[in-house]
Amino acid sequence: MSIDTAALRLFVLAAELLNISAAGRRMGMAPAVSSARLAKLEHGVGAELLHRTTRKVSLSLEGADFLPFAREIIAQEDAAMAALGKGAAHLSGTLRFAAPSTFAQHYIAPILPTFLNAHPDLTLDLRLSDLQLDMIDGSFDLALRNAPLVDTSLKGRKLADDKRILCAAPAYLDAHGTPETPAALTKHRLIAFQHSGARSLKTPQGNTAKFDPGAATSRLIVDDGLNQKQATLAGAGISLNSLWSVHEELASGRLKQVLPAYEAAEGNVLWLIYPKSNVLSPKVRVFMDFLLAEIGNNPPWKKSDTSL
Repeated sequence: MSIDTAALRLFVLAAELLNISAAGRRMGMAPAVSSARLAKLEHGVGAELLHRTTRKVSLSLEGADFLPFAREIIAQEDAAMAALGKGAAHLSGTLRFAAPSTFAQHYIAPILPTFLNAHPDLTLDLRLSDLQLDMIDGSFDLALRNAPLVDTSLKGRKLADDKRILCAAPAYLDAHGTPETPAALTKHRLIAFQHSGARSLKTPQGNTAKFDPGAATSRLIVDDGLNQKQATLAGAGISLNSLWSVHEELASGRLKQVLPAYEAAEGNVLWLIYPKSNVLSPKVRVFMDFLLAEIGNNPPWKKSDTSL
């Protein structure tokens, strides 16, 4: 069967809005026309994609299975037109983007009005969590990850380095002393991030050590980067933090770097990632380029990194 891509766009938009008439209006269709167009699509694929009642519209199980394929077909069409120099100037639809909540609060949320003003017909659907969300299951177009890119089903583009260092509040160090060697960390209160085990540390000279909250005399486990920093500021202990998260507190003296010769050994990078199977659609490409221009080309925390 031939695929009516306009009907696919209508289906995707209706699935996102859960409103067929509203989706049709966005595409310049009368309610009766949009309903008929969707019904024809459903007849063609042999499945009811959207459940309709007099009160609401909901996605059927078949519709949920079909939705990512519909998005992929639309993305391929958009990419093909962009390759011919058509369709790239005007962006519309919804872009689903996942990012760590702490980073998003600091650096992404403040610049979103600039992007949205430049693309008034594009909607950003943001899912912000410091826990890693599954890109495929979540049908995300793009995600920001601050962990090594090990999933072979994903492709990535580097946004910036993610140097991680040990920090503590001056009040904590006054009360408990400042560790002079990595071995001394076992006698301190260490703050751990949930599901994170012992972390390897290194120096520029190649010396190695461990940051292991499990081996410390007491510990605090958190699942949110902002709360980890707040607990550290309050004097709860020593934590391993991204430089982008704490550079202002270091500059003001509210936090002190502990064992300044050491940093996390993983060589962490902030990645913009997307499924390898997906065509890089114009809306994703434009948003990636925007983030690289606003953040990646001159990271605000770079000037705080005296090792650079």
